[in-house]
Amino acid sequence: MKKFIYEARDQATNKIVKADIQAESENAAAKLLMKQGYTPLSIKEQLGDGSFLSRLTGRITTKDKVVFTRQLATLIGAGLPLSQSLHTVIGQTENKQLQSVIQEIAAAVEGGSSLTDAFSRHPKVFNEVFLALISAGELSGTLDDALRRIAAQQEKDAATMSKIRGALTYPIIVLVVIFGVIAFMLFTVVPQVEKLYDDLGKNLPLLTQIMVSAANFAGTFWWLILIILGIGGYFAYQYFETESGEKTKDTLKLNMPIFGKMFRKLYMARLTRTGQTLLATGVSMLDTLHITAKAVNNTIVAKSIERAADKVQSGKALSVALEAEDEVIMTLVPQMIKIGEQSGKIDEMMGKTAQVYEDELDEQIRTLSTAIEPVLMVVLAVVAGGMVGAILFPIYSLVGGINM
Repeated sequence: MKKFIYEARDQATNKIVKADIQAESENAAAKLLMKQGYTPLSIKEQLGDGSFLSRLTGRITTKDKVVFTRQLATLIGAGLPLSQSLHTVIGQTENKQLQSVIQEIAAAVEGGSSLTDAFSRHPKVFNEVFLALISAGELSGTLDDALRRIAAQQEKDAATMSKIRGALTYPIIVLVVIFGVIAFMLFTVVPQVEKLYDDLGKNLPLLTQIMVSAANFAGTFWWLILIILGIGGYFAYQYFETESGEKTKDTLKLNMPIFGKMFRKLYMARLTRTGQTLLATGVSMLDTLHITAKAVNNTIVAKSIERAADKVQSGKALSVALEAEDEVIMTLVPQMIKIGEQSGKIDEMMGKTAQVYEDELDEQIRTLSTAIEPVLMVVLAVVAGGMVGAILFPIYSLVGGINM
């Protein structure tokens, strides 16, 4: 899809309009303009997609997508035609990159594509859960309701991830401070101690000598350290992008101390919340499981869900299929789904299960945030105290030796 800058005459008001439009070709852009009630005067293709900075600052956030879906749901629910609703939302969208995406969607819809097909052309913006809900909404005639469900799903997932990031922020800050203290001591204080010992013709204590050697090495070969860190970081990134690396990373998330339980509850909340949303919108059970496997964003959990889907396809109940995956799937999930199967309200029970895990996750994050602060402060005090001790004790020894 290309972008064209056009100048056209509004047939209703006879005014000249200048703007841009998304289309496959110049001819297609002219046809779209005429459909919208404009007489094209000039159409030129816009080359390039803006500067790197504008693309970076124009990143489409979850908040942008939530606002877009809610606005579109409101307009469709009010009875506006889909094309008009999309063009109205474009004017209300502040994010330039999202504006461009919506313009492409509107152009595709006006060209005869379904809304699902139009959204599917932008997989980096709209994931499979989004597309499945849009498709179900189009088929059932409840597109506005499907859009509201999408927005609610995105909000809940974003809120949960925000809380986890918040819990991790404080430890990261403290670690940065610790490394800052170490660097300050090594490069400013330790050389002064070394000079003092040299002037007095004394040998440095072992611990202080180690610190001096480390400071000298870092000061002389800082470029080598940066190169090693850069190469190490690059190869680590490349490894984690491979299938084996992704599996390793996802396994660590599930089994790491303290945070492992948090990640497990996060994945269970995603599984059940996404399952509830898809089933309530009319997506089939097997499609729900396949889409949910991708939505959880963990390859280990995804494989468990896919194995459960295979068993469901062969005739087993979902609760029974998930019970066999107890190494990954937490026990409450199949228990609540079994109740849903018996009552005929699987989606409702999945929603309640998701709420349980979301509440537990909130409580665990609050507890962790409260407990981790004093622990990290003790670690910071021990590191700083050790550095100061390694510097001051030799000085006290020198002073004591001189007095004697």
